[in-house]
Amino acid sequence: MSETISTISPGPGPAVAADPADPAEPARASWRPMEWTIGIVPVPLFVLILAIIALFVRKGEVPADLTTNILILAAGGFACAQVGKWIPGLRRVGAPAILATFVPSYLVYAHIIPTPLKQSISDFTEQSNFLYLFIGSIIVGSILGMDRRMLIGGFLKIFVPLLSGSALAALVGLGVATLLGLEWHHALFKIIVPIMGGGVGEGAIPLSIGYAALGGGAQGDLLAEILPAVMFGSLTAVLASGGLNMVGKRRPDWTGEGVLQPGEHDVPLDQEPHTPVIPDLATVGSAVILAMTLYTAGALVQKYTSFPGPITMLLLAVAIKLGRFVSPRLEGGAYANYRFFAVNVTYPLLFAIGVAKTPWEKLMSAFNAPTIITVVSTVLTLMATGFVVARWVRLYPIEAAIVNACHSGQGGTGDVAILGAANRMQLMPFAQVATRIGGAITVTLALAAFARFGG
Repeated sequence: MSETISTISPGPGPAVAADPADPAEPARASWRPMEWTIGIVPVPLFVLILAIIALFVRKGEVPADLTTNILILAAGGFACAQVGKWIPGLRRVGAPAILATFVPSYLVYAHIIPTPLKQSISDFTEQSNFLYLFIGSIIVGSILGMDRRMLIGGFLKIFVPLLSGSALAALVGLGVATLLGLEWHHALFKIIVPIMGGGVGEGAIPLSIGYAALGGGAQGDLLAEILPAVMFGSLTAVLASGGLNMVGKRRPDWTGEGVLQPGEHDVPLDQEPHTPVIPDLATVGSAVILAMTLYTAGALVQKYTSFPGPITMLLLAVAIKLGRFVSPRLEGGAYANYRFFAVNVTYPLLFAIGVAKTPWEKLMSAFNAPTIITVVSTVLTLMATGFVVARWVRLYPIEAAIVNACHSGQGGTGDVAILGAANRMQLMPFAQVATRIGGAITVTLALAAFARFGG
């Protein structure tokens, strides 16, 4: 029995060999089961969590607070991810992240997740801004942990594959849709544009409001018509990005393993020769406060100007990095904070996204051949163009293609799923450029074209 369970996942610490002559061995055996883990969750705690949640469900109400949902999401997210890691072949194309997102979505649809549990997860996800805590920590930490000399060059260069990929993807998608018998107006404005619009909140909803105002029709009906393309486009990007991760293992010359351009490296290893910056816990805490301050500043700017808050946060982080306004030790703390969230929070967050923000029925409603082929051709053209054009501006092709994939993702939730499947969470700042700025440009141009050509 112990041999079977211990293969689930090794614990974070070093293995301790048994020593029959050691008098402390009986005591050591008492805590050995806590070394068997599912992700980061010790197996005995995993079983206890399931029992606790089952008792709450039996009472008919599961608390929607932070402490309870840490347990729910950790158990659910890492269990799904662990199953993905067990699937031969598929684990290399992002199966852990894919299962952590879409299995809970299906379980909600099939009513396997009880209603009180779903309500707890949904309420917590919507009310806690859990997603933006994650994105803020990832963006600020990855920017402050980036080579200063390469930072600006990377942000300027990424627009080349992004803009060229968007234009070519729109043309190819429209051509494919027309050949398959779809009406061009429907294909362009209800399928292709929503894919690259920046997700639901920043893309699909503004598009549906604009279409309703310009062409008539009920905004709710238009949103329901647009959502399947957004959902399925994001799923396609997740799967394709997981595939690129596998390609990178075979062709290491095509990838920087999360580094966007040659010569870039993480700053904690480059402050003083042979002297890595290792932050203490207080410094990591300061870095969390820094990240949340920048996020809140961005939210305030968005409230007064409608300029996307995450982009304001990103620009402030870049300014702090370039202006050397924080110490190397605080930069190291921000990078450690980024690593903490990337390792420990990604799968629980994806599980929450699957339950609260990924309706399975909307995803399935896109499953007709012309729409599927149009969506897939649009997303793959976007990524392939990024891959090819990247060499012209000295970016790693796989990283550029993955950033382009984020342009077809489901907003911030899509960025997390795509980068999680690709195992390249440090690309989040560039993903946000693709999602927020690329999406805003797409929506603006689409509404102008819709006004010109009518409903």
